[in-house]
Amino acid sequence: MNAKVRRQLRNRKRRMQRRIDKNNVCGQETPMIDPASVKYELAEKQQAIACGGIGNILELAKQLDLRKQINHAIPLLKFHAPYDEADHVLNIALNLLSGGTCLEHLELRRTDEAYLNAVGAQRIPDPTTAGDFCRRFDLANILSLMQAFNRVRQNVWKQQPDEFFDKAIIEADGSMVETTGERKEGIGMNYKKQWGYHPLIVSLANTNEQLFIANRSGNRPSHEHSAFYFDLAIDHCRNAGFRKIVLRGDTDFALTENFDRWDDDGVKFVFGYDAKPNLVNIAESLDESAWKPLRRRNKKKSKTSETRRRKPNYKERVVVAKGYKNKKLQGEEIAEFEYQPTKCDRSYRMTVVRKDIEVSEGEQQELFHETVYFFYVTNESKKEMPTRQVVFEANDRCDQENLISHHKASGALTAPLDTLESNWAYMVIASLAWSLKQWTGLVIKPEGRKEQKAKQQKTKRRIIRMEFRTFCQTLIQIPAQIIRRARQTVYRLLTYRESLDDLFMLRESIRCFRY
Repeated sequence: MNAKVRRQLRNRKRRMQRRIDKNNVCGQETPMIDPASVKYELAEKQQAIACGGIGNILELAKQLDLRKQINHAIPLLKFHAPYDEADHVLNIALNLLSGGTCLEHLELRRTDEAYLNAVGAQRIPDPTTAGDFCRRFDLANILSLMQAFNRVRQNVWKQQPDEFFDKAIIEADGSMVETTGERKEGIGMNYKKQWGYHPLIVSLANTNEQLFIANRSGNRPSHEHSAFYFDLAIDHCRNAGFRKIVLRGDTDFALTENFDRWDDDGVKFVFGYDAKPNLVNIAESLDESAWKPLRRRNKKKSKTSETRRRKPNYKERVVVAKGYKNKKLQGEEIAEFEYQPTKCDRSYRMTVVRKDIEVSEGEQQELFHETVYFFYVTNESKKEMPTRQVVFEANDRCDQENLISHHKASGALTAPLDTLESNWAYMVIASLAWSLKQWTGLVIKPEGRKEQKAKQQKTKRRIIRMEFRTFCQTLIQIPAQIIRRARQTVYRLLTYRESLDDLFMLRESIRCFRY
């Protein structure tokens, strides 16, 4: 960032701080939101877009050589008249980053002259053309495109510090994508009587990136084909240089027929395990000395936790007033034992959590106590992962639910087309929008003085953990005038907000990115 831009940011920030200072009420006697009369005019020459931050995304895609990887992976078109494969893929991803939420919003992008100038395009595909492109995909093309994205992903990972490669945590889960369409090939109804598709998402927990998406009919179980995609993810992470690989998943993904193979391959795993009658009998037969109290992690205190009074539990009041059965956790204990699943040739550590639950009804103090068991299986040694840590490791998998919700919020996990494979292709292409958001954070390389390095590290972590819509509102949805020059396109930002500091930091990081 040059000195002029730094000075402009500093002055604008100072002016904005004075304006929003709650103690500055001098001369303000009218209501705050009270605009003068509104008049619309059409600019003669000036052009502007609402998504001024998209320039960083375009520059990142260029630095990562994303276009070349896409065109090499999916040679679907015999003639580029005028669009190539990368044009179609980037068109869908940029639509979601620019504020669109569905395929139809491509029409808004293609009829916006300023947007076309901003992305350097004479024209872009319309929704019908984009849909026809997705229908060209078969299974091989979809897998090839996902592998192309993963090759680009490896180039981003190369810039991370050495400790980044200590351990790769691979997770898998399924999610229902509902649809009311009646003429969509491959849809099915799940046990909740919801119609739609049931895609499998395999992700890397370290960076919250999806590695693979596999679309399936809505009536298929969560674990179907998961071992195949686990193996692909393992190979991908090994090629990237990760020294240790850990698989995580809920009870559906405890695929015991693969345990010995993964164990021989040096892959570690922590899976939930169904509370089958034989396991419950083993847990009940354990000596009481084998059980230890389970101490959960201390919750982080917020800045206001000590100053604000804790609000009453209104849900609890309704449960008592209505006479519903009320279950309260009274305590947790933990133990472990060796267990050999039927499909395995060796035994593994089985960790069990025993929960003591008090059941009451209405205003009665207590009806009875019930005991519930939760089981977790792992091949980690006790030295590497103590018993208590096994439970925490398995519980941390729940963060993948947030990744799935981000994909739904971004519009990636939707089914706008008419066949299973075309919707699968759309999901994979649209998920590139989330990947670009993650890569934007990962390319930040903290360096410089201690204060600068700490600030950059904080920004990097915040962008990686940021929700998709928050990212778009903060770093993409910034009004900018588009000025076309001989060999460059200038994005002249038309407003100030504090996130501009991060925007210029990203610009410098992307410009200096090398792999």
